[in-house]
Amino acid sequence: MTNLDLEQLKYPIGKFECPERITDQHIKNWILVLEQFPIRLEALVKHLTKEQLDTVYRPDGWTIRQVVHHVADSHHHCYTRFKWALTEDKPTIKAYNEADWAELHDSKQAPIQMSLEHIKAVHYKLVYLLKRLNSEDLKKSFIHPETESEVLLSYNIGSYAWHSNHHYAHIENLLKRKGWI
Repeated sequence: MTNLDLEQLKYPIGKFECPERITDQHIKNWILVLEQFPIRLEALVKHLTKEQLDTVYRPDGWTIRQVVHHVADSHHHCYTRFKWALTEDKPTIKAYNEADWAELHDSKQAPIQMSLEHIKAVHYKLVYLLKRLNSEDLKKSFIHPETESEVLLSYNIGSYAWHSNHHYAHIENLLKRKGWI
């Protein structure tokens, strides 16, 4: 496998590219992605067998099961980060080691239904919150400790819409390559 092939497997929809000027339409489109994602993801994975769920989407990558549990963990953090930024002045958020979390027994063995339900609940709360943010709210931010960068909430909405589509594409592309859909 070439480096280009591996890069395509890692980033099937490319890396997130945020527009220089985020418009109201960008925000609406990204929120719509977040609103629809839980149902789309569940429809994609709910009929998979244990063996299919335990298939890696790329060499040295996570299994479908790990990806689903990762999305639940990541989007839970996302929701919390929004709440912190809305209630504190540029808080420094807590980062977590995604790779280590994905190696825990719940990520490697637990039924995906628990994370699918968690994703539905978190997205329901997140979308409810995001639809009611005003332009001043969208300018609020948090500090990410790994990059020491300030992350605007408007950017973060786009980033998590991308993150949803990114991992959906990991799974969907694997299912297509295997002839499972």
